[in-house]
Amino acid sequence: MEHTKDLRENFIKDGYVFLPGFLSPAEVDTMKRNFDRVIAEVVPAMPLKHVFYEGPQKDSSTLKQLIDIQEYDAFFKEKLSTGKFKELAEFLLEDQVTGKTLEYFNKPPLIGKPTPPHQDGYYFMLNPSVAVTMWMALEPADEENGCVKYVRGSHLKGMRPHGRTQTLGFSQGITDFGTAADLEKELSFPANPGDLIVHHSLTIHQAGANRSARSRRALGLIYFGESAREDLEAKAAYQKKLQEEQV
Repeated sequence: MEHTKDLRENFIKDGYVFLPGFLSPAEVDTMKRNFDRVIAEVVPAMPLKHVFYEGPQKDSSTLKQLIDIQEYDAFFKEKLSTGKFKELAEFLLEDQVTGKTLEYFNKPPLIGKPTPPHQDGYYFMLNPSVAVTMWMALEPADEENGCVKYVRGSHLKGMRPHGRTQTLGFSQGITDFGTAADLEKELSFPANPGDLIVHHSLTIHQAGANRSARSRRALGLIYFGESAREDLEAKAAYQKKLQEEQV
């Protein structure tokens, strides 16, 4: 797929780009079949730190997130490490990239909780924070079932303060979110299957609860730029803090 200079310029200016129909219906169906296969055959053997459910009952109907699927499945390892997702990340960041994780997201019908406003870079702990997250709809996503929302240009203003949340899988959220500037520049992105959104690691984003009787399944991929360096000391301190908070 050929990408344009305007696409990169919009990414630099806004902190995200929206690409309708990035995957064809046939490609989306292949993704969905492989996620169904992984949920049925691979998830039972995955460690709990990589599997999150929306509620105490650990069954597929309440599954909300899978992390690092590429470590357990060859199909998704290939999707992360080669092909047009990686090529797009390199184009937008103007850097060579490493695929860090491939994830599955869902907001189960009626019980899917909101995703708190946050910046992915807070979790990544990179210096500089050269990274992108990709989110692709596998099913229709809208305001009713929790589409993604972005604060335009927020990646240009640095890291905001984050604190503990009660949302499993998104343990940290922005503590001072909701200013007039935030709300004025926040935009919702309804998406159809195959539509892709790519955002910078410092772009503020969130998603609402699923109030509908529909699920809201999506694919996620994260790429780090070669020029980025992980702050291992800060990462260790963060992990220690999380463990202390869970005691």
